[in-house]
Amino acid sequence: MAMRRRTLLKVIVLGDSGVGKTSLMNQYVHKKFSQQYKATIGADFVTKELQIEDRLVTLQDTAGQERFQSLGVAFYRGADCCVLVYDVNVMKSFDSLDNWHDEFLKQANPTDPRTFPFMLLGNKIDIDGGNSRVVSEKKAKDWCASKGNIPYFETSAKEDINVDAAFLSISKSALANELEQDIYFQGIPEAMTETEQRSGCAC
Repeated sequence: MAMRRRTLLKVIVLGDSGVGKTSLMNQYVHKKFSQQYKATIGADFVTKELQIEDRLVTLQDTAGQERFQSLGVAFYRGADCCVLVYDVNVMKSFDSLDNWHDEFLKQANPTDPRTFPFMLLGNKIDIDGGNSRVVSEKKAKDWCASKGNIPYFETSAKEDINVDAAFLSISKSALANELEQDIYFQGIPEAMTETEQRSGCAC
């Protein structure tokens, strides 16, 4: 009988303040939504286990706040995928996406930036029955196309629209990317890579 492999995937969720990063994570992991808005201080952090084919995957979702970009490298290090979030009702949050995308690549420094799994979420589609939205689906999809055709989902953390589908999709992309990386690193014993991950700078 084949052993099910355990995989830890680190998902970084980025975007402007108030776009719903923590709400999306809480909806996905705890199936809860709170009307109370409370700015995340530093990094917010949740985990969820899911089964993808023969793998048990532990998703580690981390949402960061822009004024804590000084968390920088430690926060981004080891990320397996990056979810960019904007609010479909706030143009500024969409305009910031280029900065978030570039900042992530600069800090995380993935082996191959062109194939690194990104995803874009247009959140808060429930607000005002969609009448307040200022960013069209086409505009968002054009942006995704300009970044190498990254997947795009429109979500509502409040109404739980597309939240599971989006996180499952990014998990599968990250897993596929990790399997490709594994092929390169097959010569390295796994124990060594794990200890390397743990022995971060203690400063």
